[in-house]
Amino acid sequence: MSVQKTSILVLDCAEPVELAQFYAELLGGDIETACDPDFVEVVGAQGTHLAIRRDHGYAPPSWPRPDDSLQAHLRIVVALGDMDAAEREAITLGATPVDTKDNNGPRDERVYADPAGHSFTLAVSAKRSEQSGS
Repeated sequence: MSVQKTSILVLDCAEPVELAQFYAELLGGDIETACDPDFVEVVGAQGTHLAIRRDHGYAPPSWPRPDDSLQAHLRIVVALGDMDAAEREAITLGATPVDTKDNNGPRDERVYADPAGHSFTLAVSAKRSEQSGS
């Protein structure tokens, strides 16, 4: 017998509600809270689930500096023609550019830090580009 499972990526930070607001706006999702004020979930329009948990001793990761390894990062996939708009939106919401080489091709990817210092990547998906008619 197989037990049905699902998974959620959990990001630690000092201020979970504020970080959840950033990702809810970036992903076009909703914030769901329960009885634990230190744990907030973001449910995106495309079914994306992300959780944010308060860590009272939180220190932001320092990636991409070589003295620390990349622990995890989010990859947010956009259509080829939407990359510049997605970048403007992320920065307007509070993201910090880390490596945003503008290569505008089918392998375009740009790295940012969210307001709590976690890295995430905006990346072009050939599949999404085909679906959007680009």
